[in-house]
Amino acid sequence: MRILLIGEYSRLHNSLKKGLLELGHEVLLVGTGDLFKNYPVDISIKPKFLSDKLFPHLIRKLFLRLIKKDLAHWEIGYRFEKLLPQLKDYDVVQLINSHSIGAFPKKERKLLKVLFTQNENIFLMACGDDYPVIKHYLEGNERYHILTPYLENKGKIYADFSLKYMSPPFKSLFDFVYQNSKSIIPSDIDYKLAWANWEKVVPVIPNPILIPQTYNPINCVNRKVIIFLGINTFNYSKKGYQYFENALDKLQKNHEDKVEIRLTKNLAFVEYLKHLDSCDILLDAVFQYDQGYNALEAMARGKVVFTGAEMEFMEHYNLKHRVCINTLPDSNQIYSELENLILNPEKINEIGKKARNFIEKEHHHKAVAKKYIQVWKDN
Repeated sequence: MRILLIGEYSRLHNSLKKGLLELGHEVLLVGTGDLFKNYPVDISIKPKFLSDKLFPHLIRKLFLRLIKKDLAHWEIGYRFEKLLPQLKDYDVVQLINSHSIGAFPKKERKLLKVLFTQNENIFLMACGDDYPVIKHYLEGNERYHILTPYLENKGKIYADFSLKYMSPPFKSLFDFVYQNSKSIIPSDIDYKLAWANWEKVVPVIPNPILIPQTYNPINCVNRKVIIFLGINTFNYSKKGYQYFENALDKLQKNHEDKVEIRLTKNLAFVEYLKHLDSCDILLDAVFQYDQGYNALEAMARGKVVFTGAEMEFMEHYNLKHRVCINTLPDSNQIYSELENLILNPEKINEIGKKARNFIEKEHHHKAVAKKYIQVWKDN
């Protein structure tokens, strides 16, 4: 099959691409690389003129300040439009979300109309913010979610990136993409719940993960436990980083002799992976029922991850033991869990091994790629 993947925000499409290639398919990945994260793509539509050149960049900042419009979206649309003649006759086109190109919504709809005309089978991922997800959260359908901080502190918490999907231009774009999609593919339990009442949704296909071949179980004997918190400042509130930072402050005061805390901000993905490789515990996210992509990357390396692991996740995978630490929006709960691990380091090894085994069983990139192929063929 010839497969076209549009957009990359987490390494999902890169890992899926590797699995598909190993199964003998032809794959092309087009995207921006997601800003500072700089994920690999085959053809980049990342804004360069408005980012790398001093004067154009100043013009971009002026427009953003005066009229709240980022000219980078125009450049992305321009670059994608030039690619369109090449993007035809694919057996499958999969979009990472309804705004997968990254152009202004009206322009993106025009671009997608051409793309859909040139290719028959369109599939939409449910793996991040999108109209059904934000609508579901704003309607109060879950115990907590990424917009909980915003709803509890309106006027103080920045949530424009998520809320834009509720605006008329983005809603119109979503409707167009949904109408033209064969199926919607959720990547975890959070999105399964949010998309539950949409008729085109298929069962969850877990995120594909590239599992490192080398694996050394964690041994914290006679050394400090290394805890890593890699902050993405753009998602500070929705990830719940404030709860982690409060817990770490307390941990540093009470157990300075037992822990080494590593805190970074806005790392490129390759740099982030270096910290994953060298840590024992990753603090990932609070407002989730299931694991996000960075959490899974760490679990594949046998790390103990503080992330979503609610009862809905445990029941879905029929788990009887913890493969990560379910993290609540409660600094005291996070501190208590961390302290328990630090005072009982053998538990770090135990949970880390179970995490690695879970990823091997449910998230191996090649096995997951086979599930995508089956959904594409069935629909």
